[in-house]
Amino acid sequence: MRNDICTIPVNEVFEVQDGCPICRMYKTVEDHILEYIMGAAMMEPDVRIETNRQGFCADHFDKMMARRGRLSLALMLESHVAEMEKAIKSPSKAREIEKDCFVCNKIEWGMSRMLDTLLRSYETDRDFRELFDSQPQFCLKHYNMLSALGDKKHLRRYHKDFQKSLYRITSEYHKSLTADLNKYCSMYDYRNSGENADWGNSRDAVERAVGYLTGRIID
Repeated sequence: MRNDICTIPVNEVFEVQDGCPICRMYKTVEDHILEYIMGAAMMEPDVRIETNRQGFCADHFDKMMARRGRLSLALMLESHVAEMEKAIKSPSKAREIEKDCFVCNKIEWGMSRMLDTLLRSYETDRDFRELFDSQPQFCLKHYNMLSALGDKKHLRRYHKDFQKSLYRITSEYHKSLTADLNKYCSMYDYRNSGENADWGNSRDAVERAVGYLTGRIID
């Protein structure tokens, strides 16, 4: 599991150049972990101890139920629910478990290592800096996150270049998205309607705006 997450190449995430690369990175890590937990991991004693203790958040329960292998989920639930018998005797412990999630914790672990790799690559690899600079966008959530990470402490030589590139990419996309939203709204004016109405790039502006504001990939 550890090796699998660490060997996900950061370059591959950035080479796609479609949407926010950090959103894509998050989804890659999340899919990796969901595949892992719904597979052979359910029979690993140390993993079952963790899932029994931590449980899962509602979002990841939904995502596991949408996948194949419901028996894997049922087996984890069987032992987790049994473990919860102890928790209901202690309301404070039950509240702690309610806020916990095995998948979220593993994603946080995996993302921290991939972001370390991202910063190290930017600092040491000119090709990666060029790849970073060519990205079409960063969502607001990950813009803020990268802006906080890309300081002089983490990027001794290139922190100014990193911040400048990050700001340029995000501000340009913000302006473009604003124009597309304006266009989308204007298309509902009867004067712009009709079979040959030109929507330009605005048809998916709502989905892109939600993704931009929330840091989630909207299908």
